Amino acid sequence: MPTFKYLSVAVAVLSVTACSTPIERRQPNGTFDYVNVKNQAPLTIPDGLNAPKYSKEYDIPAVGEKADVTLYGQNLDIRPPLQILPLAEGTHVEEGSSDIKIVVESIKGSADLKQEMLSVVEGFLAKYNYPIAFEDKEQGVIKTDWIDSSQILDSHWFSEDKVFSVRQRYQFDVEVRPHGRTGYLKISLLENQESYNGDEQKILLSGEDKDRYAIEMLNRTISFMSVERGNIIRANREAQSQGLGISYVAPATDSDEGVFVVDAPLKRTWDRLTLVLPDVGFEVVDMDSNKGLYYLSFKDNTGFWSSLFGGKKMNLDNGNYRMVVTKAANDEEKTEIRFHDSEDKPVDAEVLQSVYDNVAEIMTKNRMDN
Repeated sequence: MPTFKYLSVAVAVLSVTACSTPIERRQPNGTFDYVNVKNQAPLTIPDGLNAPKYSKEYDIPAVGEKADVTLYGQNLDIRPPLQILPLAEGTHVEEGSSDIKIVVESIKGSADLKQEMLSVVEGFLAKYNYPIAFEDKEQGVIKTDWIDSSQILDSHWFSEDKVFSVRQRYQFDVEVRPHGRTGYLKISLLENQESYNGDEQKILLSGEDKDRYAIEMLNRTISFMSVERGNIIRANREAQSQGLGISYVAPATDSDEGVFVVDAPLKRTWDRLTLVLPDVGFEVVDMDSNKGLYYLSFKDNTGFWSSLFGGKKMNLDNGNYRMVVTKAANDEEKTEIRFHDSEDKPVDAEVLQSVYDNVAEIMTKNRMDN
């Protein structure tokens, strides 16, 4: 029994001391004796004899002018290159770019793309307790303080563990194009320190090494963004599924125009109308969110729409119309809707009331299918 116990301990020690260092993991297995091999002098052919014919099958091609001639032996990194993974909704990699960055497009529910990306970086750093040393939101720059990580490479039962430690500082850059719909998140490694068992390792990182560290950190940030964007999309869908209160303000005089008043801000109302108008029976031919205009086409198909949605018949001629959507004059939390003909003139009160009855019926309903 004692022999078995000692043997178990020995096996355990061997199992925990079999780890390799990060430097060794990038190198091929085996020895590097070949780097010390010297070229031998060519075969000397005595006078009067012919030189034998040599096969060129195993000739090594000449090294190109731009090749790094120092990449051999222990300096050769055999690890496959890391790739930027655009896992978050609305992200993609820009082809041909030498920077470590991801292109980010705005999504529904995110009002400010730059603020969203800055919040993602801040949230990611906070989740892992990575300290921020400098932040300039106006310029879109966040620099981390030292980020420490360590790994036990050599562990024994009766002595202290030998630990490989890495300390790094990163910079995140956020930039959004003037139109506000597209931007990018870039990352770079600022400083790197490595130590083994308390002794600093004098390691000069190559450009490829820096890129690997930066890509790994960027992919982790994108993974965090994927979760955050998923939450935004779900919240947006839930908000869109909720009905909105709407009222009809009839014209006070013949020269006035009737108005639909929605109990929601402009953007929320606009997004809701995108879903409501087809259900009512309008075809959205075009739209201009900057001007708050929907260009609509109507063709009476009362039987179909009534059977599907329970809608009422609209007192409306077939043809083209416009819906004008603007902020309420005295309350930014409300939106005003006006309904015009193809010449941008208000329709008469009876037609407007008919349109309101159908729009209001769908606008106030919850859409559980969203």
